[in-house]
Amino acid sequence: MNSSTPQNKWKLLLLNWLFVYPLINLLILVMFPLTVGWPMPLRTLVLTAIMVPVMGMALPKLHLRFAGWLRK
Repeated sequence: MNSSTPQNKWKLLLLNWLFVYPLINLLILVMFPLTVGWPMPLRTLVLTAIMVPVMGMALPKLHLRFAGWLRK
């Protein structure tokens, strides 16, 4: 298939979710015990400050790795 073939949206959403869900759980498991007593907005600010850059670096690589499947 050529590179202009559109990706299946449901597959892209599933792949993103399969990456994000474990990442959120891991970050909560590690980070929340370290931030006990902090206000929830500050805790989630720290969580997203870590999570968004990780997603920004990892998701494009994941999309490339699964490009063939995403276009089937």
